[in-house]
Amino acid sequence: MIGFDPVYLLFALPGLALALYASWRTRSVFHRYAEVAPSTGMSGADAAARVLAARGVRGVHIEPTRGFLADHYDPQARALRLSEDVYYGRSLAAVGVACHEAGHALQHAEGYRPLMWRSALVPITQLGSSLSWIVLTAGFVMQWAGLVYLGIALFATAVVFALVTLPVEWDASARAKALMVRAGIVRPYEQRDAGKVLDAAFLTYLAAAVSAILTLVYYLLRAGAFAREE
Repeated sequence: MIGFDPVYLLFALPGLALALYASWRTRSVFHRYAEVAPSTGMSGADAAARVLAARGVRGVHIEPTRGFLADHYDPQARALRLSEDVYYGRSLAAVGVACHEAGHALQHAEGYRPLMWRSALVPITQLGSSLSWIVLTAGFVMQWAGLVYLGIALFATAVVFALVTLPVEWDASARAKALMVRAGIVRPYEQRDAGKVLDAAFLTYLAAAVSAILTLVYYLLRAGAFAREE
């Protein structure tokens, strides 16, 4: 663990390659469909409001925020924050992203369990991720197996968070794709293109999960968890 370990590259490179591809793919698809206006002429903010209204969800504030694709739903503030390109944008890319984020608000309103689990895991994951590197390094330096496995357990919280995130994001996109036509946001022939940016964005969450799992396996390997007993 001290210094560079070439073996780590075998575990890090697949996740890194997928993450780079996912980032490129998301930006590429977003920019492509940011140039295509929906036939309804709706903006991202309009689309989000229409999705919420279609399910009778009230009390969610839709706000613009800065940052490219910085869109997110804040369950504590009940705020749907859309990046300026999405909030004001009148494109298939903008309405697709807006509908996806509105899907998270619907999950919250309906008590969708994976979203509740992810929200509960946030403080645990933040603490575990920040402490795991310190504990792992100390454990390997002192060659103290108990401390190493504690560090691995702390890092494992990030793996659990990444895995729980997958169904949350997939479900939000599925809701978005279904409702964007049903609520009259896009025409049926536009649904596929509006949803392409969501499919690309899902790859980023998949990449994060793959990277976290492979890193966990690497730590377990270095700890000797897979060593055969004589």
